[in-house]
Amino acid sequence: MRYRALLAALLAVCLGFLTACSSAPSEKDLGNLTYDQIVNTGLANKCLTLPESARGSIALESGKKYALTDLCLEPTAYFVKEEPVNKRGGEAEFVPAKVLTRKTSSLDQVYGDLTVTDSGLKFDEKGGMDFQAITVLLPGGEEVPFLFTLKGLTASADTSGITTSTDLRGEYRVPSYRTSNFLDPKGRGLTTGYQSAVGIVPSGDEAKLAKENTKRFVVGTGSVSLAISKVDPTTGEVAGVFEAIQPSDTDMGGKQAVDVKVQGQFYGRVDSAV
Repeated sequence: MRYRALLAALLAVCLGFLTACSSAPSEKDLGNLTYDQIVNTGLANKCLTLPESARGSIALESGKKYALTDLCLEPTAYFVKEEPVNKRGGEAEFVPAKVLTRKTSSLDQVYGDLTVTDSGLKFDEKGGMDFQAITVLLPGGEEVPFLFTLKGLTASADTSGITTSTDLRGEYRVPSYRTSNFLDPKGRGLTTGYQSAVGIVPSGDEAKLAKENTKRFVVGTGSVSLAISKVDPTTGEVAGVFEAIQPSDTDMGGKQAVDVKVQGQFYGRVDSAV
């Protein structure tokens, strides 16, 4: 019996050791991981973070240009604006939604110019992995697709430097969720496919079907707030939380867009003046 107990204890120690060695890497080590350590772990969708003790500030000289690089936005919560069930009164409000898109929801490597002006800071987004196609699920079962993006963002803050109270606010362009070559279930598209639904060609030109038949590349406008709460003056790193409100997919003009609110955390780095 004593040998069985000893064997069981030895087996438990070995299994614990193997489990610890085979566990997925922590997101704290993202900057030092290799591709093989990240692939299929979901860590690629995570943004870097800063410790709570990062409470410094970054002084910026007026009239000089800087760069905000490695900007990463990681959504953690989604909301969709819904009209009240009771049509007699009440206002539309945002309701929580469940994300259906897995491991591909974050924006990363976004960069742009950071300029110090007489009125404060100005950020102009130039490129990077600045869009992600996401679908969320409403409590009632409706699926809402939208293109989460920061394309063409122009944001500003009324501070001359970067501190833990800096809040960059601005608007950005939201391209169509669908591209021009996309075909709907009826074979209709913007640059390819049919001009009206197959099978109802005689009535395809009726006014009530015009929105479905006439595909458009609808571009909307979104707004975002980047609230910086952590600053490392030694490395130029910043981190904080964001909130973005933008329109959803319109099925290329076939339906009315709804407002989608995205909340989460972000990370970035301020480069030296050029």
